[in-house]
Amino acid sequence: MEKDFDKGQESVYSNKVRAGRRRTYFFDVRQTKGEDYYVTLTESTRKFNGDGYSRHKIFLYKEDFNRFLEGLNDAVNHVKTELMPDYDYEQFDRRQEEWERAKELEAANAENNPAPEEAAASEPESESTSDIIESDEDMDW
Repeated sequence: MEKDFDKGQESVYSNKVRAGRRRTYFFDVRQTKGEDYYVTLTESTRKFNGDGYSRHKIFLYKEDFNRFLEGLNDAVNHVKTELMPDYDYEQFDRRQEEWERAKELEAANAENNPAPEEAAASEPESESTSDIIESDEDMDW
């Protein structure tokens, strides 16, 4: 069982970063009882079997902010400039933008079109799937 050490501490600021289909990062600023602040970094990954999420959390305190950022920037820049200088890192930004646009279109279409079960209730019955599929070959995608 995962122990949540900051349970009960509400975020005073939160930023969510989607990273692909299964992974999301949360950056939360929380306040201590002594009116001090710290940051929690949480990686949330959807489990392959679809049974919930796996979470990993880092607590970052103000005295470590500068060293943490320096270390993170150093490691990322080393990969970008020394290990993989020719890699197109912006492809992920473009892919994310495309995904967000597709989600927005999907939401807009859902508002303009009734749900499939609502549409089916208002339309006359049609052939069933078993009537349409003539062989297993028809199921090859």
